[in-house]
Amino acid sequence: MHFLLKMEIGFEVLCTLCAVAFCAGFVDAIAGGGGLIQTPLGLAFLPNIPVANVIGTLKIPAFSGTALAVGQYLKKSKINWNYLIVLTLISSGSAFLGSFTLTVVNNDFMKPLLFVILLILWIFTYFKKDFARKNILNISDKKRWIYGILTALIVGFYDGFIGPATGTFFIMGFIFLVGFDFYHASSYAKMVNLATNFGSICLFLIKGKIIWSIALPMAVCNGLGGYLGAKMAILKGQVWVRYIFLFVMFLAICRFGYEIMSTF
Repeated sequence: MHFLLKMEIGFEVLCTLCAVAFCAGFVDAIAGGGGLIQTPLGLAFLPNIPVANVIGTLKIPAFSGTALAVGQYLKKSKINWNYLIVLTLISSGSAFLGSFTLTVVNNDFMKPLLFVILLILWIFTYFKKDFARKNILNISDKKRWIYGILTALIVGFYDGFIGPATGTFFIMGFIFLVGFDFYHASSYAKMVNLATNFGSICLFLIKGKIIWSIALPMAVCNGLGGYLGAKMAILKGQVWVRYIFLFVMFLAICRFGYEIMSTF
């Protein structure tokens, strides 16, 4: 099966997918939302391959890019590992619950709501010039735990139930609710995402849905993009990050808007 799938992939298509993976890793390392680039384009360039195989394959480069970006942010950010472990466990369980809910409830009714929420947040972020700078909120440790757990529950459930721009939502939650600066928010968001993605990869491995001849070259390119994106975010500062973040949110708005319009 994998041999036949490999034969359908031309060299030009593979190179294009690697370029897509690099861009996705670069953007995801800065503002999350790399899946908004990699997933739709991956599906578009691999139309003859079952969707489950494409999604499973794309999980590998997504994981590698996030992992290398995390390494860069950890050098800049001081992590409270107890806090992170709790958030990771909660978000993983919540994502599992979200995926279970998806098996019994259609998620199409959520897309118009998310479209409106994203549009409001985009406008808010556009006019908030101090976005992602230090000390946006000065809150107590108790509230930081409460808001962090709340973010993990809600965004974790969203990841399992719908999925697109999960990393972006985590970053927004950690900045606007928990009060982290951008570097800490990205570090925590990507570590939590690593855990949820790892669970998905395990499932796709068991099901034999990963096409390694595509996944590995894309993983290298996504990883390089993630590494360079994190480097750029740290070196260029918060103003530059804000513009990339707005761009990623704009992609998410366009995606949900398109899906809403296509149902009419």
